[in-house]
Amino acid sequence: MSFSIAGTGSSLPKTCLTNNQLAKKFNIDTSDEWITSRTGIRQRYICAEGETTVTLATDAAKEALQNAGIKAEEIDLIVVGTTTPDHSFPAVAAEVQGALGVSGGAALDVQAACSGFVHSLGVAQGLMETGPYKTALVIGADTYSNLLDWSDRTTCVLFGDGAGAVVLQKIPSKKEGATLPLNLSVELFNDGVVGNILASSGGLQPQKLLEVSL
Repeated sequence: MSFSIAGTGSSLPKTCLTNNQLAKKFNIDTSDEWITSRTGIRQRYICAEGETTVTLATDAAKEALQNAGIKAEEIDLIVVGTTTPDHSFPAVAAEVQGALGVSGGAALDVQAACSGFVHSLGVAQGLMETGPYKTALVIGADTYSNLLDWSDRTTCVLFGDGAGAVVLQKIPSKKEGATLPLNLSVELFNDGVVGNILASSGGLQPQKLLEVSL
């Protein structure tokens, strides 16, 4: 079975935090040169009040729908890869569904940290191949700023907030010439033995660390 990426979208918070701003704001013993030379990262975007995993995911979804030229009611499956949901439940996917003003179809989250989007793509593929779903929104969205220890330069420099989305559609055999046809094959694997290298206790309450002006 072939698929088509009919549209893409993305969303970032309004606040951009450069490496130098990060070091100054949180009094971290680091610098732009130290971070850039080791990670290639020069800046990241961080949520402020009113910006959440759901708002970022919804904005990315709306852009993907517009890019695809389809209406929200055509979506019958939403899969969101996230490690930072705004609530334990409902799922971010269900909240995005509600924000788009549609009901019906499936909406579920996949928790797989940095590989959440790839895992979500694999889940969407499997559901579309075996179920009735024809058009899916696959979204990766996280607000890691709510989990970070801003005094730990080994981790806080690596993460930011944002969302990306694609509209994934089945391609009937008579339409094999559609835009970006994919013979989609997603290979997923983990190594749980080293799971303690990078972990979070799971606290998701916003720390309001950005109330002070940059």
